[in-house]
Amino acid sequence: MIVTEEISIGDYVLTGGELPALTMIDAISRLIPGVLNRNESFEDESLENNLLEYPQYTRPRDFRGVEVPPVLVSGNHGNIDKWRLEESKKITKDRRPDLWDKYQASHREDNKKKRRTRKAN
Repeated sequence: MIVTEEISIGDYVLTGGELPALTMIDAISRLIPGVLNRNESFEDESLENNLLEYPQYTRPRDFRGVEVPPVLVSGNHGNIDKWRLEESKKITKDRRPDLWDKYQASHREDNKKKRRTRKAN
């Protein structure tokens, strides 16, 4: 057998190739239009823009002593978006410094582009 390409799904050993194959099938098929219920479903997910996803909460508002942050039930979607972004940043910085570095680098480049555009106008 000739291997022409190798894809890693992480640094661990599994019992066979079935689980990695299923992981690849799931990761790829979800990008096909109509596979997910809503097109927006994959836009806010972990690793989008090099950030891990923000915390998810369930009902009731207080579940086993864990309360939903008030901002999430406030109805103010702007504040909710800000909260989600800040939580994503905190989680990424804490759990995945490699992604945090990529996120910071991409934002530095975005800011440079914005400054160049402003100077040109």
